[in-house]
Amino acid sequence: MKKISDLFSLTSRKRILTQSFFFGAIATVSVISTAFAWNSKAYAQTPPPIVNNTVNNTEIDSYAQAVLAMEPARQNAFEEIKKLIGNGEIPKIVCNDPNSINGLPKKAQDIAVNYCTHAQKIVEDNGLRFEQFNKITIELQNNNILKRQVYNTLLRLQQPSESR
Repeated sequence: MKKISDLFSLTSRKRILTQSFFFGAIATVSVISTAFAWNSKAYAQTPPPIVNNTVNNTEIDSYAQAVLAMEPARQNAFEEIKKLIGNGEIPKIVCNDPNSINGLPKKAQDIAVNYCTHAQKIVEDNGLRFEQFNKITIELQNNNILKRQVYNTLLRLQQPSESR
């Protein structure tokens, strides 16, 4: 009789973890991408969508690297805020929405603002402007080709260096 642990081979676990991480990262990016609106120009309307082929491979790599670099900081900030709030539900925190941050306890506000500032720096350090990052994030919601490209890039970047 097979053990439960035998049902989840190493390959299966890696695939599940990678997929979970990818979807968590994309969800995170959707929420935090608005953090960069603090320093970006205001648009009267939603920024124009990215036309196919206007996001080059370098930008996709930079975007994916930024997402991967942000994830540990996002998880840490979330856990710290969760500890401060206790059993209460953690509200949706949107970096460019002062009301979503102002509703938090003072220490949690500081954590959220520090995270948003750190995420902004990560994007810059990975060679993207805030506007580029936000446009890519918005486009990911409606462009399955771009979504697949980012997904594949995230997978590639997470592979051990000897297999790249």
